[in-house]
Amino acid sequence: MMSQPGLVLERLLSGEFICRVSYEDGFEFLKNSQNAAQIEQQLNLLNRTLSTAVDDEVYFASYLSLADKECKVLERQFKEITSNLLPLTEWLLLVQESSGKDMPLTQGAAIRLNELQTTIEDTPALAEQLTKISAYPLFNSTSKTVDGQIKQVFKRLSELGYLQKPNPEKLIYIATGKLDYIYEVIRFIDETESLSLTEQAEAAMQQGSLL
Repeated sequence: MMSQPGLVLERLLSGEFICRVSYEDGFEFLKNSQNAAQIEQQLNLLNRTLSTAVDDEVYFASYLSLADKECKVLERQFKEITSNLLPLTEWLLLVQESSGKDMPLTQGAAIRLNELQTTIEDTPALAEQLTKISAYPLFNSTSKTVDGQIKQVFKRLSELGYLQKPNPEKLIYIATGKLDYIYEVIRFIDETESLSLTEQAEAAMQQGSLL
C-alpha cells in the first residue's frame, strides 16, 4: 500500500488539485510545513515545485524552472484553460441563476442535481442556455433532453476535478477548490489581457500562484 507522501506526490504529478473537498487527507498532510517541505524536495528532483492558490486552500504542482520543453507544455496548458473558460463561466452563471443566489459557486458548496434539473426544465430560457453549454467541446453532449445534457455536464466536471460526488447513491455534488482557482485565472487574464497567450503563460509561471 502506498504511503501518504507517495499518494500526495502521485496526485500532484498527475496534475490534480488538492483541496479539502477533493482530497481532505492529502490537504491536511500538506498543511503541515514539514510534510510540505518533504513533498517539495521530491518535486524539485523532477523540476516541479509545490504551489498554492486561493489563500493556500488549493495545492498543485508547477514547474520549478522553464526551458523550451517546459515553455511549450505551459503554453499548451494555458491554451487549454483559456479555451475552457467560456463554457465553465456560462455553466457557473447558469447554476447561480437557477439557484437564485447572488454569490458564485465556491469550494464546499453543494449542488443538488435533481433540484437544479427541475428548475431548468421549468424555465425555457434556462433550458436553452443548458443546451448551448452542453454542446461545447468541453462537455460534448449530443443529448436533446435536459436530463441527458445536465448529466453529461456534471460527469465531465467531475472527471475534470471541479466537482466531487461524495455519495454515489445520491445526486449531490460538491464544488472543489479548482473552481476557486479558475476565478483566480480569470482575474489574472483580465489583468494581463494586453499580453499574448505565451506571455500570459510565462507571467503566470513567474507569479508563482498559477499553473
